[in-house]
Amino acid sequence: MELSIGEMALIAVAIVVLFGPDKLPQIARDLGAGVRKMRGAVEDIKTEIMKETDNPVSEIKREIEKVKDAAKDFNPMKDIEKDILTDPASTTNEPPKPKPADDETHEGPVSR
Repeated sequence: MELSIGEMALIAVAIVVLFGPDKLPQIARDLGAGVRKMRGAVEDIKTEIMKETDNPVSEIKREIEKVKDAAKDFNPMKDIEKDILTDPASTTNEPPKPKPADDETHEGPVSR
């Protein structure tokens, strides 16, 4: 909303006619104080909105950093190498079976 010079002059003349030249300085001061309060309120609202909208963004950034840190330590080849180099019997939950030669209870093949 922009006012031309003519419109502003018309408003000034109307104010002088309605309130008189004595009250003009007081009206100008009150009007200026009101504008300053409005600007301050608008700035406060902007600040609150920015805080609220920035909060989820910063939380998402922190979560992304956590995932990146976890991904740095993740090496699937290391797990595969460990599985290949270890004894397959040790990866199962069953205890290792003794060899037939070491087992005294082993009777060998039974023929019928």
